[in-house]
Amino acid sequence: MSNQLLILIALAGFFLLLFLIIRVKLHAFVALLLVSLIVGVLSGMPLNNVVTSMQAGMAGTLGFIAVVVGLGAMFGHMIEISGGAERIARTMIKRFGEGKAQWALGVTGFFVAIPVFFDVGFIILIPVVYGLAKKTGKSLLYYGLPLLAGLAVTHSFIPPTPGPMAAANLLGAELGWVILFGIIAGIPAMAVAGPLFAKFISKKIHVDVPDFMNLEEMEYEKELPSFKLVTTLILIPIVLILLNSFSALILEEGTVLRDSLTFLGHPFVALIIATILTFTFLGTKRGYSRQELQDIASRALEPAGMIILVTGASGVFKQVLIDSGVGEVMGAMMANTTLPPIVLAFLIAAVVRIAIGSATVAMVTAAGLTAPFISILGLEGPVLGLLVIAIASGATVLSHVNDSGFWLVGRFLGLNVKDTLKTWTVMETIIGLVGFIIVLLLAIIIY
Repeated sequence: MSNQLLILIALAGFFLLLFLIIRVKLHAFVALLLVSLIVGVLSGMPLNNVVTSMQAGMAGTLGFIAVVVGLGAMFGHMIEISGGAERIARTMIKRFGEGKAQWALGVTGFFVAIPVFFDVGFIILIPVVYGLAKKTGKSLLYYGLPLLAGLAVTHSFIPPTPGPMAAANLLGAELGWVILFGIIAGIPAMAVAGPLFAKFISKKIHVDVPDFMNLEEMEYEKELPSFKLVTTLILIPIVLILLNSFSALILEEGTVLRDSLTFLGHPFVALIIATILTFTFLGTKRGYSRQELQDIASRALEPAGMIILVTGASGVFKQVLIDSGVGEVMGAMMANTTLPPIVLAFLIAAVVRIAIGSATVAMVTAAGLTAPFISILGLEGPVLGLLVIAIASGATVLSHVNDSGFWLVGRFLGLNVKDTLKTWTVMETIIGLVGFIIVLLLAIIIY
C-alpha cells in the first residue's frame, strides 16, 4: 500500500473519530476502539493482527495508567473528604492577606488540583470565593478566575492528574521532567490568566454572588486538618518522583542511593506511600472507621474508571497506528516538515480540544497520534517532557460550549454564555498560550 494512501487512511480515521464523538455522540472509549479497528483493517493489516494489536495497545497502556490513576483518585478523594482543600485555601488567604487574596486563591488552586479532580476542587472551594466577594463587594470574577486558573493549570500540566500522566505514558516521557516543566510553565500561566487577567476583566464585567447559592449552608463545619500536614502529603509523591529523575543525572548507576531513589520515585511506589499516609493521618487518626475508609476508596475509583478506559483506548489507537505502518509514514513526513515537533503536538491537541471539548480526551488523543513519531524522529530525554506540556497547552485553549467545564463555571459564577466566553474561555486560552510560549523558550534553552 502506498504511503499516500496510508496518510489518507490516518486522516480519515482522525476525522471519523471527531465525527463519532461530536455528531453521533458516541462515547470516546467506544469511538477510539472503533476507529482503531477501521484504520487497522483499511491499512491492510491481517485481521488477526488488528485484534492482537488492539489488545497489546490496551494492555501496554493500562499496565501503568490503571495503577497510577486509581491510586491518585483515592489519594485525592481522602484529601477532599477530610477538608484538606479547605484548610489550604483558608491558610493561604490568611497568610497572603485579604488584599492579595487573588494570589492566595491561585496558589491554592495550583496545589489542590494536584490530588483532587478539577471540578471537585472548584465546587469545594467556591464558597471561599463567594465569601470574599460578598465581604469586599468586588466582582465574583476578581476572586473566581484566579482560583480557576490555578486549578486548570495543574489539571492540565502536572502529574499525577490523569491528562498529563496519560500523555507522558503514551509518549514515554519521564514524569520528573513533565512535573518540572509543568511547574515552570504553569506558574506564569496561572499568574497571567488568573490574578492579572481577573483584575482586568472584573472591571469590565461585574458579577455578584448568584442568588441561588446559600452561603450559610455551604460553610464547612468539620474540624479541618493542619495546613502543614496536608501540604506535606501532597508534596510527598511529587518530591519522590522528582528525586528519581534528578538522581539519574547526578548519581552513578548501580549505587545504593540511586537504586533507592529510583525505587521510591517510581510513580507506583510514590503514590502507594502517599495514599497509605493520607488514609492514615487524614483518616484513621482523625476518627474514620475502617469501613468508612473502604467506602471512600471505593467511591474514588468510580470516576477514575472512565478515565482509565478512555486512556487505554487511546493506547489502542496509538498501537494500531504503529503496527499498521501509518506511524512510520507520518513520522517520515513530520521529519521533513519545517514545523518543530513541539509546535505540531500543540496544534494537534488544540484541534482535538476545540472539536471534542474535554481537555483530558484531547491530551490522550493527541499523545496517541504523536507517539508513533517519537522513535522515528529520535526524540528522547527532556524533549519528551516538553512535548507533553506542549500537548497539555494545546488541550487547554478555547474551552467553549462542548466542554463540561464551561457550563460548570458558568453556573457557579452566575454567568450567561456570552460572559462565560469572555471570561472562562479567554482565561483557558491564556493558560494554553503562555504555557506553550514557555515550552518554546525552554526548548531553545535546552537545545
